[in-house]
Amino acid sequence: MKSQNPAQTLRFLRRGQPVTLGHVAPDRTLLEVLREDLHLTATKEGCGEGDCGACTVVLGEAVNGKLQYRAINSCIRLAHSVDGMAVWTAEDIAADTGELHPAQEAMVQCHGSQCGFCTPGFVMSLFGMYQTHIAPTRPIACGSLPPEGALAPRGGPSALGGGGQGITRERAQADLSGNLCRCTGYRPILDAAEKMGNLPLPAGCAVDEAGTLAALKALKPKQTGDEPYLRPTTLAALLQQRAKFPQAQVVAGCTDVGLWVTKMHKRFDRVLDVTTARELQRVETYPHHIAIGAAVSLTDAFAALVKERPQLKTFSQRFAGLPVRNSGTLGGNVANGSPIGDTMPLLIALGASVLLMRWKKTAAGGEIAHRELRLEDLYTGYRKNVMRPDELLCWIKVPRPTGHAPSAAPGRPKPASAPSGGSEPNAVGSVGAEQLLRVYKISKRFDDDISAVCLAVQMTVKAGVVQQVSIGAGGVAATPARARQTEAALLGQPWNADTVMAATAALRAEFQPISDMRASAAYRQTVLGNLLQRFWLESQGLQGINLENLKTLEALA
Repeated sequence: MKSQNPAQTLRFLRRGQPVTLGHVAPDRTLLEVLREDLHLTATKEGCGEGDCGACTVVLGEAVNGKLQYRAINSCIRLAHSVDGMAVWTAEDIAADTGELHPAQEAMVQCHGSQCGFCTPGFVMSLFGMYQTHIAPTRPIACGSLPPEGALAPRGGPSALGGGGQGITRERAQADLSGNLCRCTGYRPILDAAEKMGNLPLPAGCAVDEAGTLAALKALKPKQTGDEPYLRPTTLAALLQQRAKFPQAQVVAGCTDVGLWVTKMHKRFDRVLDVTTARELQRVETYPHHIAIGAAVSLTDAFAALVKERPQLKTFSQRFAGLPVRNSGTLGGNVANGSPIGDTMPLLIALGASVLLMRWKKTAAGGEIAHRELRLEDLYTGYRKNVMRPDELLCWIKVPRPTGHAPSAAPGRPKPASAPSGGSEPNAVGSVGAEQLLRVYKISKRFDDDISAVCLAVQMTVKAGVVQQVSIGAGGVAATPARARQTEAALLGQPWNADTVMAATAALRAEFQPISDMRASAAYRQTVLGNLLQRFWLESQGLQGINLENLKTLEALA
């Protein structure tokens, strides 16, 4: 669908060569441009909402002088968000001689395709896995995709681990969770993921990485500040543009706004993209908290959270699928304020706060003004918040677990972008105290699904008494919410079955959820209490009820 809105030129690399498209409206998706303008029809449109993965492509951009590649959903990614990047589709990874890339060849040999509609998306996700874990061990790595995740994510820890490792069944299941197949079944596709590392890599797959970096540098976008799709490169410029165009649609990874285009047919005359503001692309570490910039992808944000709290790994992999996490940002998920957004209950339980910023005019010209508030205090109603028209959510501050030394990492310069005052850790760090943290997601599918209920609990118990507790809940109110009444029922009480029973009743009474396609109100209330009971049982050592203890999901079959 071609928009009648104002347009501008879009430029990106494909097969190492620049592609220039004129008159591209700010609200057109990347998939529309690929299929309608470039006639690259191998990239499919399935669900149009980032769930099925048939539209998966891979983006490459220069990060710290090297190429970083991510698989993303092109159906909900706005086209201008890839301006100045490189784009790879399923039509670009085989050699010019016709030899298949190992990701493609493995699918053929393992019979991983039946009707074929989902196959291009699977192949591109496999390609990203290959470049991350296999290509670094090869004498000639396929330059089209340097290792995804081998680079530190813009100031944070490595998102996907080091390269040079084989593809395990567990890794394949996690990284392919954003790709759905209706007819073949997943066993042969998982077989292909494991097999592709044993297949030869045709020389024709190699791409000149240095040449690609040089081409990206030459393609570096330049804006005047009045374009329909704005991508400011500094925080100050971003806030100035927000003040100048308060009615512009703000986007980060487009993983929700993209659905407004594909499903609600919304149109935007002007879009303001926060992801190119360099200051917001970082994860910064302070003595008592980490600060996650609003432009940090969910992949990298979860990596930072998991590094501090390894027990969050499974939950982090259950947020949508990898292509959505590669595009979406933590800041966007929080600012969007969906009552079923999975990150907010967790962040509420962790005691996170948000930093709102705006451009304030002064006699000298202007300066950045900011205010900080608890995350749960950001929301006033369904998808409504306290932000002014000229404000943006720029940072999320998450308290660190107790026991961290109050110093930055060795050799790391002192972070300076995010104000360092504010939230301290909630948990009491006294001797003999036990800190418990669990987050539960209830959905119809284990992977790549939206929550019916999400509950996160952080608790400190000392000498058998609840010394501190914070509970975040999602899917049970108009906004993500803190269960303050339930916390009051637990705080200062002995941590035993009687206390849990009283708190369970309080939790079920605290919220009045609605019935919808995902669950009934009665189900949600029942599950809320059940999850608190589960938290109690797990705190007493009963771990067999937790899916994290199964080595693979195939054990459920």
